[in-house]
Amino acid sequence: MANRNGKLSEEKVFKDPVHRYIHVRDKLIWDLIGTPEFQRLRRVRQLGTTYLTFHGAEHSRLNHSLGVYEIVRRMVDDVFKGRPEWNEEERLVSLCAALLHDLGHGPFSHSFEKVFHMDHEDFTRRIILEDTEVNRVLKTEGKDFPKKVAEVIAKTYSNKQVVSLISSQIDADRMDYLQRDAYYTGVSYGHFDMERILRVMRPREDQVVIKYSGMHAVEDYIMSRYQMYWQVYFHPVTRSAEVILTKILHRAKQLHEENYTFKQEPVHFYSLFNGEVILKDYLKMDESVILFYFQAWEEEEDPILSDLCSRFLHRNLFKYVEFNPSNEQMMKLLELKALFKKAGIDPEYYLVLDSSSDLPYDFYRPGEEEERLPIHLLMPNGEIRELSRQSEIVDAISGKRRTDHKLYFPLDLIEDLSVKRTAKKKIIELLNLHK
Repeated sequence: MANRNGKLSEEKVFKDPVHRYIHVRDKLIWDLIGTPEFQRLRRVRQLGTTYLTFHGAEHSRLNHSLGVYEIVRRMVDDVFKGRPEWNEEERLVSLCAALLHDLGHGPFSHSFEKVFHMDHEDFTRRIILEDTEVNRVLKTEGKDFPKKVAEVIAKTYSNKQVVSLISSQIDADRMDYLQRDAYYTGVSYGHFDMERILRVMRPREDQVVIKYSGMHAVEDYIMSRYQMYWQVYFHPVTRSAEVILTKILHRAKQLHEENYTFKQEPVHFYSLFNGEVILKDYLKMDESVILFYFQAWEEEEDPILSDLCSRFLHRNLFKYVEFNPSNEQMMKLLELKALFKKAGIDPEYYLVLDSSSDLPYDFYRPGEEEERLPIHLLMPNGEIRELSRQSEIVDAISGKRRTDHKLYFPLDLIEDLSVKRTAKKKIIELLNLHK
């Protein structure tokens, strides 16, 4: 039951390992949590294939979405409330955008998107705007309310201050996933003083700023993010699993295009393979569906699809070597591909160059590919200063993109090659496997 003001007659509380409690006071939020589209996020892991590296990383997109909601709730109900720079009428749209921001993620999100050329944010907006239970619940707040929520997620909403709460270089999304992912992976890198950051946040026109006294907490947050990317998100074993996952989906798509007769027909994939994704079909895709197919495809006649599925399911992953994509090394890669073919190993599926790249912090550089809203400090004299102009630590990493390249391959298949094959010896030599 709800009061006339849209509040629940009794507050609902979720126990949470990161924020201790997640508080729900609005009927609208409670109803959104109960929709099938939101509950589907229980079946999509937050960290994709990372569970094959860090066994505790089994948490879901639903965990994270509730966490982002709770951080924004604390901002608007505890930190901003009563301040003249904050419009209380933006409260509900901010909370809904925070809760629903990841609604469109598919199974094993980023690998899935890469293969099928999709963007989860497009599907998030479609779920909010099209014929769904989420859309019907949002419309109880007003006919145009779903459009407002979708605009916040698309970063086109007129009030940029609201957008910055869930999409900036220090937003509720990042603050939740860094702590949550650190908790579930068991690492120490992602921890920072969020309580301090929330205390020193101040709403300003078009953005949220940080009081100068909280600068060191923000420095710690940025370094935590940097460490999490290189120690967890870009872990080479996780990337190996992603490479195999991606190649499974590519192989299944290719076989479909070649009219291969599957023992287990990929009925859930038809609209994806054909590039005509119906929202209803998309919402049926989750990780339990994907893993069902991988188990079935392990028995397929096609040796590549069968082998790749077996590798993924039983964690027989590819090995890797460091790779510098210079002209000389790229010539080596071409030679390796030829040798793989000669040895009967398809390089399209078994020799993969994978790159990871991250920009830990940047300020807006006009004309560059992506506008990055900088973090601004509120100085004691009332002046607003961009963070890297005040912090030597942040200045040292600003605008510095770090990129890492690795070459992935199945060591077991190479070792199984006949000793007499000259290809084996040359492959081992080119991959520097003698070391």
